[in-house]
Amino acid sequence: MAENYDVIIIGSGPGGYVAAVRASQLGLKTAIVEREHLGGICLNWGCIPTKALLRSAEILDHANHAKDYGLVLEGKMSADVKAVVARSRGVSARLNGGVGFLMKKNKVDVIWGEARITKPGEIVVGKSSKPVVEPQNPVPKNVKGEGTYTAKHIIVATGARPRALPGIEPDGKLIWTYFEAMKPAALPKSLIVMGSGAIGIEFASFYRSMGVDVTVVEVMPTIMPVEDVEVTAIARKQLEKRGMKILTSAKITKVEKAADSLTAHVETADGKVQQITADRMISAVGVQGNIENLGLEAVGVKTDRGCVVIDGYGKTNIAGIYAIGDVAGPPMLAHKAEHEGVVCVEKIVGLPNVHATDKGKVPGCTYCNPQVASVGLTEAKAKEAGRDIRVGRFSFAANGKAIALGEDQGLCKVIFDKKTGELLGAHMVGAEVTELIQGFVVAMNLETTEEELMHTIFPHPTVSETMKEAVLDAYGRVLNA
Repeated sequence: MAENYDVIIIGSGPGGYVAAVRASQLGLKTAIVEREHLGGICLNWGCIPTKALLRSAEILDHANHAKDYGLVLEGKMSADVKAVVARSRGVSARLNGGVGFLMKKNKVDVIWGEARITKPGEIVVGKSSKPVVEPQNPVPKNVKGEGTYTAKHIIVATGARPRALPGIEPDGKLIWTYFEAMKPAALPKSLIVMGSGAIGIEFASFYRSMGVDVTVVEVMPTIMPVEDVEVTAIARKQLEKRGMKILTSAKITKVEKAADSLTAHVETADGKVQQITADRMISAVGVQGNIENLGLEAVGVKTDRGCVVIDGYGKTNIAGIYAIGDVAGPPMLAHKAEHEGVVCVEKIVGLPNVHATDKGKVPGCTYCNPQVASVGLTEAKAKEAGRDIRVGRFSFAANGKAIALGEDQGLCKVIFDKKTGELLGAHMVGAEVTELIQGFVVAMNLETTEEELMHTIFPHPTVSETMKEAVLDAYGRVLNA
Protein backbone atom coordinates (compact mmCIF):
# COMPACT_ATOMS: atom_id res chain seq x y z
CA MET A 1 0.00 0.00 0.00
CA ALA A 2 1.33 3.41 -1.00
CA GLU A 3 2.33 5.78 1.79
CA ASN A 4 0.27 8.96 1.72
CA TYR A 5 1.37 12.56 2.30
CA ASP A 6 -0.29 15.94 2.18
CA VAL A 7 2.45 17.26 -0.10
CA ILE A 8 5.35 15.66 -1.95
CA ILE A 9 8.08 17.85 -3.42
CA ILE A 10 10.26 16.53 -6.25
CA GLY A 11 13.70 18.09 -5.92
CA SER A 12 15.56 19.42 -2.87
CA GLY A 13 17.17 22.57 -4.24
CA PRO A 14 16.49 25.98 -2.64
CA GLY A 15 12.90 26.03 -3.85
CA GLY A 16 12.17 22.43 -2.90
CA TYR A 17 13.67 22.28 0.57
CA VAL A 18 12.29 25.68 1.57
CA ALA A 19 8.83 24.63 0.38
CA ALA A 20 9.19 21.45 2.45
CA VAL A 21 10.14 23.37 5.58
CA ARG A 22 7.22 25.80 5.16
CA ALA A 23 4.78 22.96 4.49
CA SER A 24 5.87 21.20 7.67
CA GLN A 25 5.58 24.44 9.65
CA LEU A 26 1.98 24.70 8.46
CA GLY A 27 1.14 21.19 9.67
CA LEU A 28 1.31 19.27 6.39
CA LYS A 29 2.72 15.76 6.28
CA THR A 30 5.58 16.34 3.87
CA ALA A 31 8.11 14.35 1.87
CA ILE A 32 10.83 15.46 -0.52
CA VAL A 33 12.29 13.33 -3.31
CA GLU A 34 15.96 13.73 -4.23
CA ARG A 35 17.97 11.71 -6.74
CA GLU A 36 21.46 13.00 -6.07
CA HIS A 37 22.23 15.54 -3.34
CA LEU A 38 20.28 17.59 -0.83
CA GLY A 39 20.44 21.29 -1.63
CA GLY A 40 20.35 20.83 -5.38
CA ILE A 41 22.59 22.68 -7.83
CA CYS A 42 22.68 25.91 -5.81
CA LEU A 43 24.30 24.52 -2.68
CA ASN A 44 26.40 21.87 -4.38
CA TRP A 45 27.43 23.26 -7.77
CA GLY A 46 26.09 26.78 -8.13
CA CYS A 47 25.43 29.79 -5.94
CA ILE A 48 27.37 28.86 -2.83
CA PRO A 49 30.55 27.09 -4.02
CA THR A 50 31.06 29.68 -6.78
CA LYS A 51 30.96 32.45 -4.19
CA ALA A 52 33.58 30.58 -2.18
CA LEU A 53 35.80 30.50 -5.27
CA LEU A 54 35.19 34.18 -5.94
CA ARG A 55 36.07 35.05 -2.34
CA SER A 56 39.45 33.40 -2.81
CA ALA A 57 39.86 35.37 -6.03
CA GLU A 58 38.94 38.61 -4.28
CA ILE A 59 41.52 38.07 -1.54
CA LEU A 60 44.17 37.24 -4.14
CA ASP A 61 43.34 40.45 -6.03
CA HIS A 62 43.71 42.49 -2.87
CA ALA A 63 46.99 40.79 -1.99
CA ASN A 64 48.43 41.54 -5.40
CA HIS A 65 47.48 45.20 -4.99
CA ALA A 66 48.63 45.53 -1.38
CA LYS A 67 50.98 48.33 -2.38
CA ASP A 68 47.95 50.48 -3.27
CA TYR A 69 47.01 50.35 0.43
CA GLY A 70 50.45 51.11 1.77
CA LEU A 71 51.20 47.49 2.56
CA VAL A 72 54.28 45.48 1.66
CA LEU A 73 53.95 41.86 0.60
CA GLU A 74 57.05 40.29 -0.85
CA GLY A 75 56.67 39.01 -4.39
CA LYS A 76 53.57 38.25 -6.41
CA MET A 77 50.91 36.22 -4.65
CA SER A 78 49.73 33.01 -6.32
CA ALA A 79 46.93 30.50 -5.84
CA ASP A 80 47.01 26.86 -4.80
CA VAL A 81 44.08 25.86 -7.00
CA LYS A 82 43.61 22.49 -5.27
CA ALA A 83 43.30 24.23 -1.89
CA VAL A 84 40.95 26.85 -3.36
CA VAL A 85 38.71 24.13 -4.78
CA ALA A 86 38.89 22.11 -1.56
CA ARG A 87 37.70 25.13 0.44
CA SER A 88 34.81 25.64 -1.98
CA ARG A 89 33.76 21.99 -1.77
CA GLY A 90 34.00 22.13 2.03
CA VAL A 91 31.63 25.08 2.12
CA SER A 92 29.24 23.15 -0.11
CA ALA A 93 29.43 20.02 2.05
CA ARG A 94 28.68 22.02 5.19
CA LEU A 95 25.51 23.46 3.69
CA ASN A 96 24.50 20.13 2.20
CA GLY A 97 24.56 18.71 5.70
CA GLY A 98 22.60 21.74 6.88
CA VAL A 99 19.73 20.83 4.58
CA GLY A 100 19.73 17.31 6.03
CA PHE A 101 19.52 18.85 9.50
CA LEU A 102 16.56 21.01 8.42
CA MET A 103 14.71 17.99 7.05
CA LYS A 104 15.24 16.14 10.34
CA LYS A 105 14.29 19.14 12.45
CA ASN A 106 11.08 19.73 10.52
CA LYS A 107 10.12 16.04 10.30
CA VAL A 108 10.25 15.98 6.50
CA ASP A 109 10.70 12.51 5.02
CA VAL A 110 13.47 12.22 2.43
CA ILE A 111 12.87 9.76 -0.40
CA TRP A 112 16.01 8.83 -2.35
CA GLY A 113 15.52 8.13 -6.04
CA GLU A 114 13.90 9.50 -9.19
CA ALA A 115 10.22 10.37 -9.16
CA ARG A 116 7.72 10.01 -11.97
CA ILE A 117 4.17 11.33 -11.76
CA THR A 118 1.88 8.49 -12.82
CA LYS A 119 -1.33 10.43 -12.28
CA PRO A 120 -2.43 13.47 -10.28
CA GLY A 121 -1.83 12.58 -6.64
CA GLU A 122 0.58 9.70 -7.24
CA ILE A 123 4.29 9.25 -7.93
CA VAL A 124 6.50 6.24 -8.40
CA VAL A 125 10.08 6.55 -7.18
CA GLY A 126 12.66 4.41 -8.95
CA LYS A 127 16.38 3.95 -8.67
CA SER A 128 18.42 7.08 -9.32
CA SER A 129 20.30 7.29 -12.59
CA LYS A 130 22.88 9.43 -10.77
CA PRO A 131 25.06 8.46 -7.81
CA VAL A 132 23.24 9.44 -4.64
CA VAL A 133 25.29 11.69 -2.39
CA GLU A 134 24.09 11.01 1.10
CA PRO A 135 23.64 14.06 3.34
CA GLN A 136 26.53 14.84 5.64
CA ASN A 137 25.48 14.90 9.28
CA PRO A 138 22.92 14.58 10.72
CA VAL A 139 20.87 12.46 8.36
CA PRO A 140 17.12 13.16 8.09
CA LYS A 141 14.88 11.38 10.56
CA ASN A 142 13.02 9.33 7.98
CA VAL A 143 14.85 8.20 4.84
CA LYS A 144 12.84 6.16 2.36
CA GLY A 145 13.50 4.56 -1.00
CA GLU A 146 11.87 3.20 -4.11
CA GLY A 147 8.13 2.69 -4.19
CA THR A 148 4.76 4.32 -4.81
CA TYR A 149 3.70 7.39 -2.85
CA THR A 150 0.55 9.48 -2.90
CA ALA A 151 -0.21 13.08 -2.03
CA LYS A 152 -3.00 15.52 -2.70
CA HIS A 153 -0.41 18.07 -3.75
CA ILE A 154 2.74 17.40 -5.80
CA ILE A 155 5.27 20.19 -6.31
CA VAL A 156 7.84 19.86 -9.08
CA ALA A 157 11.12 21.59 -8.13
CA THR A 158 13.62 19.78 -10.31
CA GLY A 159 15.70 22.81 -11.30
CA ALA A 160 17.71 23.23 -14.48
CA ARG A 161 20.91 22.11 -16.16
CA PRO A 162 23.44 23.73 -18.52
CA ARG A 163 22.22 24.32 -22.06
CA ALA A 164 24.38 22.95 -24.88
CA LEU A 165 24.72 24.34 -28.40
CA PRO A 166 24.65 21.79 -31.23
CA GLY A 167 28.17 21.00 -32.40
CA ILE A 168 29.75 22.70 -29.38
CA GLU A 169 28.56 20.33 -26.68
CA PRO A 170 30.59 20.17 -23.46
CA ASP A 171 32.79 17.07 -23.26
CA GLY A 172 34.09 17.46 -19.70
CA LYS A 173 37.70 17.74 -20.88
CA LEU A 174 38.24 20.60 -23.32
CA ILE A 175 34.77 22.16 -23.21
CA TRP A 176 33.48 22.61 -19.68
CA THR A 177 30.15 23.38 -18.07
CA TYR A 178 30.12 25.04 -14.67
CA PHE A 179 30.50 21.58 -13.11
CA GLU A 180 34.02 21.12 -14.48
CA ALA A 181 34.88 24.82 -14.18
CA MET A 182 34.20 24.68 -10.47
CA LYS A 183 36.77 22.00 -9.67
CA PRO A 184 39.69 22.12 -12.09
CA ALA A 185 42.55 19.75 -11.31
CA ALA A 186 44.91 22.46 -12.56
CA LEU A 187 44.54 25.97 -13.90
CA PRO A 188 44.57 26.32 -17.70
CA LYS A 189 46.89 28.97 -19.09
CA SER A 190 44.17 30.26 -21.40
CA LEU A 191 40.39 30.06 -21.40
CA ILE A 192 37.49 30.99 -23.67
CA VAL A 193 34.15 31.71 -22.01
CA MET A 194 31.18 31.38 -24.36
CA GLY A 195 28.37 33.52 -22.95
CA SER A 196 28.49 36.54 -20.66
CA GLY A 197 25.49 36.05 -18.43
CA ALA A 198 25.99 35.79 -14.68
CA ILE A 199 27.54 32.31 -14.83
CA GLY A 200 29.92 33.13 -17.67
CA ILE A 201 31.12 36.45 -16.26
CA GLU A 202 31.58 35.08 -12.75
CA PHE A 203 33.81 32.27 -13.99
CA ALA A 204 35.62 34.65 -16.33
CA SER A 205 36.29 36.95 -13.38
CA PHE A 206 37.47 34.08 -11.17
CA TYR A 207 39.88 32.61 -13.68
CA ARG A 208 41.26 36.03 -14.62
CA SER A 209 42.03 36.65 -10.92
CA MET A 210 43.81 33.30 -10.88
CA GLY A 211 46.11 34.57 -13.64
CA VAL A 212 44.46 32.81 -16.58
CA ASP A 213 44.34 34.51 -20.00
CA VAL A 214 40.56 34.88 -20.47
CA THR A 215 38.54 35.72 -23.59
CA VAL A 216 34.75 36.19 -23.34
CA VAL A 217 32.60 35.76 -26.45
CA GLU A 218 29.05 37.14 -26.32
CA VAL A 219 26.52 37.05 -29.16
CA MET A 220 24.64 40.12 -27.91
CA PRO A 221 25.95 43.71 -28.27
CA THR A 222 26.67 44.02 -24.54
CA ILE A 223 27.88 41.72 -21.77
CA MET A 224 25.35 40.68 -19.13
CA PRO A 225 22.54 41.41 -21.64
CA VAL A 226 19.71 41.53 -19.09
CA GLU A 227 21.36 44.39 -17.21
CA ASP A 228 21.20 48.14 -17.88
CA VAL A 229 23.63 49.04 -20.66
CA GLU A 230 25.14 51.95 -18.73
CA VAL A 231 26.03 49.65 -15.86
CA THR A 232 27.44 46.90 -18.08
CA ALA A 233 29.61 49.44 -19.93
CA ILE A 234 31.30 50.31 -16.62
CA ALA A 235 31.65 46.64 -15.71
CA ARG A 236 33.18 45.85 -19.09
CA LYS A 237 35.70 48.67 -18.79
CA GLN A 238 36.83 47.38 -15.40
CA LEU A 239 37.00 43.75 -16.54
CA GLU A 240 39.09 44.75 -19.55
CA LYS A 241 41.32 46.86 -17.30
CA ARG A 242 42.04 43.65 -15.38
CA GLY A 243 43.27 42.09 -18.62
CA MET A 244 40.15 40.25 -19.78
CA LYS A 245 39.46 40.22 -23.53
CA ILE A 246 35.78 40.64 -24.43
CA LEU A 247 34.18 40.17 -27.85
CA THR A 248 30.53 41.22 -28.21
CA SER A 249 28.20 40.83 -31.20
CA ALA A 250 30.22 37.70 -31.84
CA LYS A 251 29.41 34.01 -31.97
CA ILE A 252 31.40 30.81 -31.96
CA THR A 253 30.47 28.89 -35.09
CA LYS A 254 32.86 25.96 -34.84
CA VAL A 255 35.36 24.42 -32.44
CA GLU A 256 38.34 22.34 -33.51
CA LYS A 257 39.84 20.12 -30.82
CA ALA A 258 43.46 19.08 -30.37
CA ALA A 259 44.91 16.76 -27.74
CA ASP A 260 45.01 19.36 -24.97
CA SER A 261 43.66 22.56 -26.51
CA LEU A 262 40.98 23.83 -28.85
CA THR A 263 40.49 26.51 -31.48
CA ALA A 264 37.24 28.46 -31.64
CA HIS A 265 36.09 30.06 -34.88
CA VAL A 266 34.51 33.37 -33.86
CA GLU A 267 32.31 35.28 -36.30
CA THR A 268 31.87 38.99 -35.61
CA ALA A 269 29.06 41.33 -36.64
CA ASP A 270 30.87 42.37 -39.83
CA GLY A 271 30.99 38.76 -41.00
CA LYS A 272 34.70 38.31 -40.38
CA VAL A 273 35.93 35.15 -38.68
CA GLN A 274 38.89 34.98 -36.32
CA GLN A 275 40.39 31.91 -34.71
CA ILE A 276 41.14 31.85 -30.99
CA THR A 277 43.15 29.01 -29.50
CA ALA A 278 42.94 28.22 -25.79
CA ASP A 279 43.55 25.37 -23.38
CA ARG A 280 39.90 25.15 -22.31
CA MET A 281 36.48 26.63 -22.99
CA ILE A 282 33.50 27.13 -20.68
CA SER A 283 30.07 26.85 -22.26
CA ALA A 284 27.86 29.31 -20.40
CA VAL A 285 25.00 29.85 -22.83
CA GLY A 286 22.22 29.48 -20.30
CA VAL A 287 20.31 26.67 -18.65
CA GLN A 288 17.21 24.64 -19.42
CA GLY A 289 14.57 23.22 -17.13
CA ASN A 290 14.67 19.57 -16.03
CA ILE A 291 11.23 18.58 -17.28
CA GLU A 292 12.09 15.23 -18.84
CA ASN A 293 11.16 11.79 -17.44
CA LEU A 294 8.80 13.23 -14.82
CA GLY A 295 5.59 12.03 -16.44
CA LEU A 296 4.44 15.58 -17.09
CA GLU A 297 3.42 14.92 -20.68
CA ALA A 298 1.45 11.81 -19.74
CA VAL A 299 -0.68 13.66 -17.21
CA GLY A 300 -1.10 16.70 -19.46
CA VAL A 301 0.96 19.34 -17.67
CA LYS A 302 1.54 22.26 -20.01
CA THR A 303 5.13 23.24 -20.81
CA ASP A 304 6.62 26.01 -22.90
CA ARG A 305 10.20 26.30 -24.22
CA GLY A 306 11.48 23.67 -21.83
CA CYS A 307 9.77 24.98 -18.68
CA VAL A 308 6.55 24.18 -16.81
CA VAL A 309 3.85 26.81 -17.25
CA ILE A 310 2.50 28.11 -13.92
CA ASP A 311 0.49 31.00 -12.51
CA GLY A 312 1.79 33.36 -9.84
CA TYR A 313 1.14 30.75 -7.15
CA GLY A 314 2.93 27.80 -8.78
CA LYS A 315 -0.25 26.12 -10.09
CA THR A 316 -0.04 24.23 -13.37
CA ASN A 317 -3.02 23.52 -15.61
CA ILE A 318 -3.53 20.19 -13.81
CA ALA A 319 -5.17 20.31 -10.38
CA GLY A 320 -2.89 19.16 -7.59
CA ILE A 321 0.35 19.57 -9.58
CA TYR A 322 2.56 22.62 -9.08
CA ALA A 323 6.01 23.80 -10.14
CA ILE A 324 8.49 26.26 -8.65
CA GLY A 325 12.00 27.52 -9.32
CA ASP A 326 14.13 27.11 -12.43
CA VAL A 327 11.94 24.36 -13.89
CA ALA A 328 9.11 26.92 -13.94
CA GLY A 329 11.04 29.45 -16.00
CA PRO A 330 13.03 32.66 -15.65
CA PRO A 331 14.40 34.42 -13.83
CA MET A 332 16.29 31.28 -12.87
CA LEU A 333 17.52 32.38 -9.47
CA ALA A 334 17.65 30.57 -6.13
CA HIS A 335 15.94 33.36 -4.20
CA LYS A 336 13.05 33.41 -6.66
CA ALA A 337 12.69 29.65 -6.22
CA GLU A 338 12.59 29.97 -2.43
CA HIS A 339 9.94 32.67 -2.59
CA GLU A 340 7.85 30.69 -5.07
CA GLY A 341 8.04 27.66 -2.78
CA VAL A 342 6.70 29.59 0.20
CA VAL A 343 3.96 31.26 -1.87
CA CYS A 344 2.91 27.92 -3.38
CA VAL A 345 2.62 26.13 -0.03
CA GLU A 346 0.83 29.02 1.70
CA LYS A 347 -1.68 29.16 -1.16
CA ILE A 348 -2.23 25.39 -0.89
CA VAL A 349 -2.98 25.75 2.81
CA GLY A 350 -5.28 28.69 2.15
CA LEU A 351 -3.57 31.35 4.24
CA PRO A 352 -5.09 34.80 3.82
CA ASN A 353 -3.32 37.57 1.91
CA VAL A 354 -0.98 35.34 -0.06
CA HIS A 355 0.42 37.45 -2.89
CA ALA A 356 1.42 36.04 -6.25
CA THR A 357 5.13 36.17 -7.02
CA ASP A 358 6.00 39.46 -8.72
CA LYS A 359 8.92 38.70 -11.03
CA GLY A 360 9.44 42.42 -11.58
CA LYS A 361 10.69 42.70 -8.01
CA VAL A 362 13.18 39.84 -8.09
CA PRO A 363 16.74 41.19 -7.71
CA GLY A 364 19.58 39.92 -9.85
CA CYS A 365 23.21 39.75 -8.72
CA THR A 366 26.45 38.98 -10.54
CA TYR A 367 29.44 38.41 -8.27
CA CYS A 368 32.24 39.30 -10.66
CA ASN A 369 34.81 42.01 -9.94
CA PRO A 370 33.24 44.59 -10.03
CA GLN A 371 29.91 43.30 -8.76
CA VAL A 372 26.65 44.06 -10.58
CA ALA A 373 23.17 44.11 -9.02
CA SER A 374 19.75 45.25 -10.16
CA VAL A 375 16.00 45.14 -9.66
CA GLY A 376 13.11 46.25 -11.82
CA LEU A 377 13.14 47.91 -15.23
CA THR A 378 16.24 49.07 -17.05
CA GLU A 379 16.11 52.54 -18.57
CA ALA A 380 15.57 51.03 -22.02
CA LYS A 381 12.76 48.74 -20.81
CA ALA A 382 11.04 51.60 -18.99
CA LYS A 383 11.06 53.67 -22.18
CA GLU A 384 9.83 50.70 -24.23
CA ALA A 385 6.92 50.41 -21.79
CA GLY A 386 6.01 54.02 -22.53
CA ARG A 387 6.83 55.30 -19.07
CA ASP A 388 7.70 58.97 -18.61
CA ILE A 389 10.77 58.65 -16.40
CA ARG A 390 13.30 60.45 -14.27
CA VAL A 391 16.78 58.95 -14.08
CA GLY A 392 19.27 59.58 -11.28
CA ARG A 393 22.94 58.59 -11.16
CA PHE A 394 25.69 58.79 -8.59
CA SER A 395 29.28 57.77 -9.16
CA PHE A 396 31.29 55.87 -6.59
CA ALA A 397 34.11 58.30 -7.39
CA ALA A 398 32.25 60.88 -5.27
CA ASN A 399 31.60 58.50 -2.34
CA GLY A 400 33.99 58.74 0.61
CA LYS A 401 33.72 55.10 1.69
CA ALA A 402 34.29 53.79 -1.84
CA ILE A 403 37.38 55.99 -2.17
CA ALA A 404 38.69 54.77 1.21
CA LEU A 405 38.15 51.18 0.10
CA GLY A 406 40.07 51.83 -3.10
CA GLU A 407 36.89 50.84 -4.97
CA ASP A 408 35.81 54.15 -6.52
CA GLN A 409 34.86 52.82 -9.97
CA GLY A 410 31.14 52.22 -9.74
CA LEU A 411 27.69 53.67 -10.31
CA CYS A 412 24.27 53.69 -8.71
CA LYS A 413 21.43 54.41 -11.12
CA VAL A 414 17.72 54.74 -10.32
CA ILE A 415 14.66 55.09 -12.53
CA PHE A 416 11.43 56.73 -11.36
CA ASP A 417 8.04 57.31 -12.91
CA LYS A 418 7.96 61.08 -13.41
CA LYS A 419 4.24 61.40 -12.66
CA THR A 420 3.85 59.14 -9.62
CA GLY A 421 7.32 58.96 -8.07
CA GLU A 422 7.22 55.14 -8.27
CA LEU A 423 10.64 53.50 -8.22
CA LEU A 424 10.70 51.47 -11.43
CA GLY A 425 14.23 50.14 -11.31
CA ALA A 426 17.64 50.34 -9.68
CA HIS A 427 20.97 49.31 -11.16
CA MET A 428 24.37 49.20 -9.48
CA VAL A 429 27.94 48.30 -10.32
CA GLY A 430 30.83 48.40 -7.86
CA ALA A 431 31.98 47.18 -4.47
CA GLU A 432 29.44 45.13 -2.46
CA VAL A 433 26.44 46.23 -4.54
CA THR A 434 25.04 42.69 -4.24
CA GLU A 435 24.57 43.46 -0.53
CA LEU A 436 23.12 46.93 -1.17
CA ILE A 437 20.48 46.19 -3.82
CA GLN A 438 18.07 44.77 -1.23
CA GLY A 439 17.45 48.30 0.03
CA PHE A 440 15.86 49.16 -3.29
CA VAL A 441 13.99 45.83 -3.36
CA VAL A 442 12.40 46.62 0.01
CA ALA A 443 11.56 50.12 -1.19
CA MET A 444 9.82 48.77 -4.29
CA ASN A 445 7.95 46.13 -2.30
CA LEU A 446 6.67 48.78 0.11
CA GLU A 447 5.75 51.05 -2.82
CA THR A 448 8.04 53.72 -1.42
CA THR A 449 8.09 57.06 -3.25
CA GLU A 450 11.07 59.23 -4.09
CA GLU A 451 10.11 61.62 -1.29
CA GLU A 452 10.32 58.90 1.33
CA LEU A 453 13.69 57.72 0.02
CA MET A 454 15.05 61.28 0.06
CA HIS A 455 14.01 61.64 3.70
CA THR A 456 15.63 58.34 4.72
CA ILE A 457 18.84 58.77 6.71
CA PHE A 458 21.71 56.68 5.37
CA PRO A 459 24.74 56.07 7.61
CA HIS A 460 28.01 57.83 6.85
CA PRO A 461 30.50 56.84 5.65
CA THR A 462 29.02 53.95 3.67
CA VAL A 463 28.79 52.97 0.04
CA SER A 464 25.01 52.89 0.61
CA GLU A 465 25.02 56.70 0.51
CA THR A 466 25.31 56.40 -3.27
CA MET A 467 21.73 55.06 -3.21
CA LYS A 468 20.29 58.19 -1.62
CA GLU A 469 22.43 60.50 -3.76
CA ALA A 470 21.19 58.79 -6.94
CA VAL A 471 17.60 59.38 -5.83
CA LEU A 472 18.41 63.03 -5.09
CA ASP A 473 20.04 63.33 -8.53
CA ALA A 474 16.88 62.16 -10.25
CA TYR A 475 15.12 65.21 -8.80
CA GLY A 476 17.89 67.74 -9.18
CA ARG A 477 18.82 67.73 -5.51
CA VAL A 478 22.12 65.81 -5.42
CA LEU A 479 24.37 67.05 -2.60
CA ASN A 480 27.83 65.57 -3.15
CA ALA A 481 28.44 65.77 -6.87
